[in-house]
Amino acid sequence: MSILPWEARPKGQAAVAVERIGQSLPRIATQRTVMRGPYIEDFDIYADIVTSDRGRFVSAQRTREGAWDDFLQLTASWILRGAGLWTVEDQHDKQVLGFVLLGHETGDPEPELSFFFTAEAEGRGLAFEAATSARNNAYNALSWDSLVSYIEPGNDRAIRLAERLGAFHDPKGDHDGTLCYRYPRPEIPDFG
Repeated sequence: MSILPWEARPKGQAAVAVERIGQSLPRIATQRTVMRGPYIEDFDIYADIVTSDRGRFVSAQRTREGAWDDFLQLTASWILRGAGLWTVEDQHDKQVLGFVLLGHETGDPEPELSFFFTAEAEGRGLAFEAATSARNNAYNALSWDSLVSYIEPGNDRAIRLAERLGAFHDPKGDHDGTLCYRYPRPEIPDFG
């Protein structure tokens, strides 16, 4: 696939700035994954997910150009809101597995936890590992008061994952045709 001009990796001082900014974003390691800030090279996988039939639950941006705009917004959220899109990669081979988002998108009443992974990464518990760490980060490091996932009806995989993470359907929070799954604050273990 040919890269569109706006998808090209920056050069010179812009490349240095990108590296510095990327290294300043939080990195979270789970047992098998690393969650890190996204780089422009991650966009191909992001676009593949959200523009595919599997991505119909992820984004209304069903074109590559729309996916690019979405990717920019979710990445810029780190600078403006202190949270955003993480790229999830395999700890051992550095293969990109998918993405986890802590964000507060335009029009959403509450901050959201979102997760979407490649078909190859599904069914191995990797999304659960990464989403658990993101949920805990939202409550413990970011001190958020609430966290939900807005899930399209029929997205059974996402509903099962949200429930496995401890979320429950909150019909009062259903928004714009999506189901609201609310995450209780995780208990901090008492080691005393």
